[in-house]
Amino acid sequence: MDVDHFSAYFSASPMLYLEGRQYPVQVFYAPEPQSVYTFSSIVTLFQIHRVEPPNKDVLMFLTGQEEIESAVKTIRDITRSTEENMAPFIVCPLYAALPSHAQLKVFKPTPRGCRKVIVATNIAETSVTIQAIKVFNPNSGLDMLKVVRVSKAQALQRTGRAGRESAGSCYRLFTEQEFEQFSDSTVPEIQRCNLSSVVLQLLALGISDIVNFDFMDKPSTELTPVGRKMAAFPLEPRLGKTLLIAKEHNCLEEFLTIVSLLSVDSVLVTPQSKRGEALATRQKFVSSEGDHGMLLNIYKAYKAVKGNREWCMEKFINQRNMKTATEVRKQLHDICVRVDFPIKSYGNDSTTIRDLCVVDPDWLSEAAPAYFKKKKPGT
Repeated sequence: MDVDHFSAYFSASPMLYLEGRQYPVQVFYAPEPQSVYTFSSIVTLFQIHRVEPPNKDVLMFLTGQEEIESAVKTIRDITRSTEENMAPFIVCPLYAALPSHAQLKVFKPTPRGCRKVIVATNIAETSVTIQAIKVFNPNSGLDMLKVVRVSKAQALQRTGRAGRESAGSCYRLFTEQEFEQFSDSTVPEIQRCNLSSVVLQLLALGISDIVNFDFMDKPSTELTPVGRKMAAFPLEPRLGKTLLIAKEHNCLEEFLTIVSLLSVDSVLVTPQSKRGEALATRQKFVSSEGDHGMLLNIYKAYKAVKGNREWCMEKFINQRNMKTATEVRKQLHDICVRVDFPIKSYGNDSTTIRDLCVVDPDWLSEAAPAYFKKKKPGT
């Protein structure tokens, strides 16, 4: 935390420093950049296990539930299959969606002759101190939608996890040169998240002058280079950004269609009296790439029949909205030509649209654990 920044915001309020890490922590850097950090984390863990006495527990930081569960399974499988005479492992996952009783396992004392390995998200960065942690393995931080590098401040905070109870070691899976290029601190959430709910709350509190409101970290009013490109399209920002990403993945042809259909009222008609028939008819357009793939199939079929009115009625498709979407697509296509965006198609590689459109189930279970649960393998 940038305490000086907070103090200045609250009229130079006095600051009280409490001693954190009390014991030295030796820091080790990777000799070269690591391309697959999960694999490198597990390799480093077993290297530590071979040279360090078992009374030193290990805290390994990974990015999310799915990554953690996969790493925990791999560690356990390797431990069971190896013939090497090693001290036994107790492997404990730790993430926000984990049930409370499972989270409490990380605090249980480690039996003599064993090593506890805690594989955690950034929940263990500041909120808990786990006795006997003397070695830890920091990695990339977690942004809800994108895996990003930690900041220097986060890396230092994680290093401190190893020095709470006694001297320890920190193994960083990035080079010292990479560390020097990290940002000093994490970008404030207000500068990287959707502000719609914030604006709504301020208006509800009677604060109408949003632009001049005294935010601690006021968002810039200047457009970024990406924002300037998005501004060329008369779309909601999220849809405009989708087109930019589609351009980078060489599938702008398909996403011009998808974005056009998403920018108009629903093209699907589901009359209550014929609901079953409508849903059955719609099965012809269902795609393994999800709803966006289905919309793409509907558009292709609509163009194949040249927007035939009887076909639309038979397939429970709103002809007027399809026509509007077609006009929107032409407008977006013309803009892309004007700004020199190459309009390419992904062809037969359907994994591209799946990767861009499908929501990661691990993200859903982390973001809303009360509504989304991951099924165990085989269930």
